[in-house]
Amino acid sequence: MSRRLAGALLGLVFGCALAQARAPLVLLTDFGTQDGAVAAMKGVAYSVSQDLLISDLSHENPSIFAGAYRLYQTEQFWPGGTVFVAVVDPGVGTKRLSVVLKTRTGHYFVGPDNGLLSLVAERDGIAGLRRIDEAVNRRPGSDDSHTFHGRDVFAYTGARLAAGVIGFEEVGPELPPQSLISIPYRRPQLTGTKLSGIIPVLDIQFGNVWTNIPKNLFDELHVALGTPLHVRIYHHGELVDEVVAPYQRTFGDVPLGKPLVYVNSLLNLAVALNQGSYAADRKIDSGPDWSIEIGKD
Repeated sequence: MSRRLAGALLGLVFGCALAQARAPLVLLTDFGTQDGAVAAMKGVAYSVSQDLLISDLSHENPSIFAGAYRLYQTEQFWPGGTVFVAVVDPGVGTKRLSVVLKTRTGHYFVGPDNGLLSLVAERDGIAGLRRIDEAVNRRPGSDDSHTFHGRDVFAYTGARLAAGVIGFEEVGPELPPQSLISIPYRRPQLTGTKLSGIIPVLDIQFGNVWTNIPKNLFDELHVALGTPLHVRIYHHGELVDEVVAPYQRTFGDVPLGKPLVYVNSLLNLAVALNQGSYAADRKIDSGPDWSIEIGKD
């Protein structure tokens, strides 16, 4: 066999291997896990390609904002090219648009244009936004179904994109980036010696109270470890909890059952009890209507 022929054969094999490569497909929904909804979405995706790598981000998300924050929390750890199918969609079947967002980090987000994709778009920037053409990118035979776009439109389109059946340009018509719907919320700020922000989500498993106040803003206060901080939590502007807790690195740095302020895994401030649930103990929830102040006073 000549070197040229051998090289050509090697190139063909290598090219086929590249063609068979697949991007991860990651699912986020507000569905329960005791029914068949999530399994139906996975079945539709596998009907497009059984080579897909499908993972769950989270399910049972209680609100659009909670789903948006879980995307924001997680997508940065996935490789470029990953396709996220996000379905928290109380407006399913209405005139709200079905879209695919491509961020400047090279991630794709398939879902309803209702604010669910706005936090990742705000952080990562928008490289492209397209409306899903349902005449092409809709599960065959599903035209009479109007209440399960997660299965019939989003999972199907996301699978086709992740499997390389379609490219981003084949999703549908291009939309102006500024048309993407966003969710209003309170941005973190520093006023004097007091930081303020919101409680976007809870660390559900442990009951820790997460904030959207970043460490780099907290660093401007030059707070030493062990310094007591005054924490005030509000719901719809009304004070519902107040505590003085030390700033520490980790839970075991305070006595059992005692509160602390710490920097969480997203490098934002959080409030916790050592081996206890701060949220359950103090009846704290999360969302844009839950605000928090942390300061030296």
